[in-house]
Amino acid sequence: MKNKFDLINNIMKKTKNNLHVSIVLDGNRRFGRKKGIKAWKGHKFGTEKVEKLLNWCNELSVKELTLYSFSVDNFKRPQIEKKALFKLFKDNIKKLENDDRLSKNGIKIRFIGRLSMFPKDIQKNMNSLMLRTKKNSKFKLNFAMAYGGKAEIVDSIKSIIKKIKKKKIKEKDINEKLVENNLYLKSKPDIFIRPGGEKRMSDFLIWQANYSEIFFISKLWPEFEKKDLVKIIEEFKRRERRFGK
Repeated sequence: MKNKFDLINNIMKKTKNNLHVSIVLDGNRRFGRKKGIKAWKGHKFGTEKVEKLLNWCNELSVKELTLYSFSVDNFKRPQIEKKALFKLFKDNIKKLENDDRLSKNGIKIRFIGRLSMFPKDIQKNMNSLMLRTKKNSKFKLNFAMAYGGKAEIVDSIKSIIKKIKKKKIKEKDINEKLVENNLYLKSKPDIFIRPGGEKRMSDFLIWQANYSEIFFISKLWPEFEKKDLVKIIEEFKRRERRFGK
């Protein structure tokens, strides 16, 4: 007999969810320590899990995925870890460029954040991949890189000030919608997932996730499995979203 998650999965394959899921990729270093290797080497297992995640999202009719991959504060980490992470970023961006799922599944890739904080070669690789996939529209994949929720709002305000100075808009035009339109990410996640056992948002999508359904799970990110995503989406469907009404 099929287990509970197989039965749920079969039901969901027939259901168009059209969901936007956001995930904090937390627990890679702890997973590394758990495996008995250098903590920062755990990030490799985390990136391998992202590859599987893309397939799960396709099967479960998720239409947008936003991943908290590297924060503004992560630049404070030891140089040896940053060097390893930057190499991992470059290798995986190149891997994505050759991934036939981009065209097959119409995947549009965006990197959001203060990308200028990265070395020039990584910026070039990110821009190249965004350019290549910009016309795709079936599935949106957003990597939050050099990202901070407060930094995003500050940058939105700066953008609005520039437009006022250039007389493109007037001060009276400032409202929530205008701020939102100047954020890195304009869409709002339905589901916010934080693996790793921590119960905080860590400056991720603090504007966009104001009405997201939040799920904290104890598993470390590299331990996350398809059945966990299925279970979360099923729980999401049972929740009543009133949006303050």
